[in-house]
Amino acid sequence: MDDSTEEVLTAVGPRLKALRIARHETLADLSTATGISVSTLSRLESGQRRPNLELLLPLARAHGVPLDELVGAPATGDPRIHIRPISRKGRTILPLSRGAGGLQAFKTVIPAGAPETNVVTQVHEGYEWMYVLRGRLRLVLGELDFVLPAGEAAEFDTRTPHWFGRADAEGVEFLSLFGRQGERMHVRARPGKD
Repeated sequence: MDDSTEEVLTAVGPRLKALRIARHETLADLSTATGISVSTLSRLESGQRRPNLELLLPLARAHGVPLDELVGAPATGDPRIHIRPISRKGRTILPLSRGAGGLQAFKTVIPAGAPETNVVTQVHEGYEWMYVLRGRLRLVLGELDFVLPAGEAAEFDTRTPHWFGRADAEGVEFLSLFGRQGERMHVRARPGKD
């Protein structure tokens, strides 16, 4: 096996883990969706098991990404992002970036409905930045409970227990950037004039 093939296979595990984390799924959730055991998924993500087509096809389907994205196929030169919406728990998630490594961008749409009261926080490795486009987003972060109206942003370490959803009966749309631990979005602004 040549070095380039070895590099591609080695990169599959981190891509799989980044996709799962970006979707806020546990290994158990992914196991249920794919029929692949939790131990096999864990070994794939850590690089202890070599990926094969029988494992990659159900994973690509579950993540809603093309197979070539999972294996890191070379770019075609087309800069357009072909958005494939993902539906999870009544929400629509639109991936706005390619690949599974580095910072990932998403637009999330939560339709109007009864205010969400079933708050179940989660933790995982990473760092998230959110910007509310429309509506009011409720963000529970540790023991804090915030309501972010349109135009407000929040950023946090995802190792802090967190949850987000509608703050009221109106729908909400927001952008989020998610990165692995240590990757943060940097905002630069010009100083204001007095």
